Amino acid sequence: MRADHHMWESNVEQFLKIGNYQCLVYDHRGTGHSDERGGILSITSSTLASDLKKLLTVLEWDNVNIIGVSLGGMIALEFACKYTNMADPVSWEWAFRGTTYGVNGKSPIPPVYIDKGDTLALHVHNSLDEPTAIHFHGMFLKGTPYYDGTGMVTECGIPPGKNFTYYVTPEQEGTYWIHSHYNHQDADGLRTPFIIRDSTPIAEYEDDLLFSLEDWYPVPFQERVHSILKAGVPFPPAPEYAYGLINGYNGNDTKPINFKPGKKYRIRVLNMGITEQFKFSLPGHKMQIIEVEGERTVPYDVDGVDVGPGQRYSVLVEAKDTDKFNYIYNVTIYAGFITLAPGRNPHSYFGLVEYKPGAPINAPASIDDSNIHATNDIYLNSYDEEPLLEPVTKDLVFKFTTKIMADNITHSILGNYPYNTALVPTIYTALTMGDLATNPNVYGNQTQAQVLDYGDIVEIEMHATSILDHTFHLHGHKFQIVEYGPAFNAPDEYIAKNPVRRFKGAPLKRDTLKVNGFQYIKIRFKADNPGVWLFHCHMDVHFYMGLAVMFIEAPLVLQKSITMPEEMNQLCHDLNVKTSGNGAGNAGFNMTGLPVL
Repeated sequence: MRADHHMWESNVEQFLKIGNYQCLVYDHRGTGHSDERGGILSITSSTLASDLKKLLTVLEWDNVNIIGVSLGGMIALEFACKYTNMADPVSWEWAFRGTTYGVNGKSPIPPVYIDKGDTLALHVHNSLDEPTAIHFHGMFLKGTPYYDGTGMVTECGIPPGKNFTYYVTPEQEGTYWIHSHYNHQDADGLRTPFIIRDSTPIAEYEDDLLFSLEDWYPVPFQERVHSILKAGVPFPPAPEYAYGLINGYNGNDTKPINFKPGKKYRIRVLNMGITEQFKFSLPGHKMQIIEVEGERTVPYDVDGVDVGPGQRYSVLVEAKDTDKFNYIYNVTIYAGFITLAPGRNPHSYFGLVEYKPGAPINAPASIDDSNIHATNDIYLNSYDEEPLLEPVTKDLVFKFTTKIMADNITHSILGNYPYNTALVPTIYTALTMGDLATNPNVYGNQTQAQVLDYGDIVEIEMHATSILDHTFHLHGHKFQIVEYGPAFNAPDEYIAKNPVRRFKGAPLKRDTLKVNGFQYIKIRFKADNPGVWLFHCHMDVHFYMGLAVMFIEAPLVLQKSITMPEEMNQLCHDLNVKTSGNGAGNAGFNMTGLPVL
């Protein structure tokens, strides 16, 4: 695997004016732009949808294949318009970004498929101009926690120009993904699905289809986050609207999926984005959830799935018994905490479900998917019928807050301070500090370290104390979903929307959860995997702001059970990063060198 930059170049084909709207247009009808990503894909007013014929007439395009018309203007071209009262053309800043990360000269990065029991040897050559680290999202990595790929947590990172190989032999199977966990490089494309084929099929199906969904912003992450988080600038910022990618490409450029009458299909839906949620539905078809993040579930009937950043689902879809019609699938990108802007938030993308080429489309009467019966994981049951973990031996309560710190910048806090990495990777501190490794203070306050004893049954209660939604990912574990309800400070209208709901049967296990605004959630897991494991918001801006804690799991057991690979020690040496001492690289509790919180 090689990490490098890859460029997309594109040209504006047309600039025109319709009424009081200025428009920029790309033509995707065989112009060689089939692999563009990140362009603008929305109509900002319903009047433009009604003016579709006029738009095509002005452009003299008489052979555009219209496969559906909606507020989003589902047509085979790409355009953006904005309102103006001026008679003359207005200046336009085209919000297209053509730089991303790729591997082996390819972007999007091809998915990785292996069988359960295989060993994946991921050879990384870093040709970026900064370090990188590769994380295997959802993997337990028992006995090899140093392969978790979390920069300055389980490793120092791979320096520019250097090589490193990760060896992963999963004990799990199902739907996962691989992404950079260094400097938020995942936000700019360094991410791909990771599929571990089942040793025993969890269902009978004709084909296994993949929908990896990503949000894509007009500017690179570091540029974007530094414009949001400035000294003295209030948070949250003005709304930003992302564009949707499906399997790495423009959401309206995806190929049809092919169904055979009477057959069943497994569809894996992954959200590899950094902020936005996605809904996936296939109107007119029956759908059952059969897997959540590698965990087989008791089949559960839904109209679609609602997937937060980092989350994954497999659904089993039953095809129609005739090829008389083709159908449309619907992928909607949205953020519930961002101002509603029809055509932008939410924004729907449509693709063809093809039973027979040329068959008429049986389109739904409405494209509105806001009321579909989608997922709620409190109602799902794990297929293995594992009971609730008990008794609880470690209780933790986290309340999400924001605070302006000494740097006059707004930070997010899960514990007592905003999270930040230490000067020594946390795993090295756990391995080299002897008995002091059981004291959370030795890791530095900014790591928000929580020390767990081996075998602890940990219950976490988390409260979202504002309208902001969050998704949280726990490294090295799956957890049980136990309970949802209104946050302790929820306004009345949120109390009504978030009644207390508790699992029934065998609680679902997963590794990434969603907490809605003014909601609380309780989860449980067993501390049976010695290592250092991040628990963090998977919305990258929130994680960047500090919304994370670190679990130091059974450090004395860890000291006796693993030795860091010498190749990994060498990477630290190449980066001039210490591999022993406390969080500041010193002895005892001397934290000289760490920044002031």
